[in-house]
Amino acid sequence: MLKPDSGKEEALSNLTPLDGTDARILLALDRDPQATVVALAADTGLARNTVQARLRRMTESGALGRESRRIDPAALGYPLLALVTVSISQRMRVQATEALSALPEVLELLATTGDGDLLARVVARDTADLNRITEMLVDMPGIVRTSTAIVLKEVRPLRLDGLLERLATNAASR
Repeated sequence: MLKPDSGKEEALSNLTPLDGTDARILLALDRDPQATVVALAADTGLARNTVQARLRRMTESGALGRESRRIDPAALGYPLLALVTVSISQRMRVQATEALSALPEVLELLATTGDGDLLARVVARDTADLNRITEMLVDMPGIVRTSTAIVLKEVRPLRLDGLLERLATNAASR
């Protein structure tokens, strides 16, 4: 089994489960990502200090991620998205994950069960660029083979608002 990125592992160990108040703050922040703490407090009906302390706690624990995750790779010139299943030599797992993580086009790397060991979310400028990237992948230390699937269309983008709304609603009804 692959060992997760130590930074993420540390963040997950500090992760305090969110409550309804946190969910309300995050929903308000989702509605207006540029909102100030004062504006978030007004929107949620909470004290400014409460909002500020909770945002700090969520950021420090890793529950609230980096803002760069909101950027569409197409806006950076990488409109093609592919999911690459990667099989690795277990003896070289550290070298393989480090090499994959060093490639800017690898946006996300997940340890998985199934046919491969890792699933990489990869972006490219076009199919020729994707070919260049996949050739680089198979030349990396510890990579045994890859299987690439090009994403034709994002049918349902990643979303968390439904879960946040449920948490906020369940907390309010108690």
